[in-house]
Amino acid sequence: MASSTTADSERAARPSPSSSQPTRSPRPKPPPSLPAEGPGTFTTAQASGSPVGSGPLYRYRVQVEDGVDISAEGAAAEIQAILAHERSWAAHGRGSFQLVSSDADFVIKIATPATADRLCLAEGLDTRGELNCETSQGVVVNLRRWALGSPQFDGTPADYRHLIINHEVGHEIGIRTHLGCPGPGKPAPVMMQQIKGLNGCVSNAWPYDEHGRYVDGPPVQ
Repeated sequence: MASSTTADSERAARPSPSSSQPTRSPRPKPPPSLPAEGPGTFTTAQASGSPVGSGPLYRYRVQVEDGVDISAEGAAAEIQAILAHERSWAAHGRGSFQLVSSDADFVIKIATPATADRLCLAEGLDTRGELNCETSQGVVVNLRRWALGSPQFDGTPADYRHLIINHEVGHEIGIRTHLGCPGPGKPAPVMMQQIKGLNGCVSNAWPYDEHGRYVDGPPVQ
């Protein structure tokens, strides 16, 4: 009797073919085009803003390699918001940052892997088609990392972009030494090369924690 009741309930709950309407899932946004190489020329974001933060002023401009499906202005707005965040450098006296379209102290370039490798290798840095680097002209961001994030990082690609910018801009403001994991389960310092492994730490994209304390770690030689 119980079996019959259960079967009847299942049939009653199951909509008839005539009344059932298929559920349409929203179409996912396609990922940006990720060419492995590009022409090596760049479009500069025609955008500017007021200085944000306190400390020495750093004027930066943003460039995106031509042929890449990312807006230079959109990237500049995102970078501007990252640097102005309450857990980033500007909020803690390490520097003030101003987005400009010319006469910059350094440039942040988003480049295809081949172009990023070439620009980084000119400074003696082997980025192997995967890594970002800081050069004498500024920051070189690998397009793959910008768009896809890192398999080592526990967060979205947008979260990982925070780490890219905070790490490389940290070098720009004079932090030359990389840091290691301070202990299992602790937040990884933003100046740790997290893409190479967390060594027991937890992914972290910000120089400071939610209480305003600098996330430190042992220096890496």
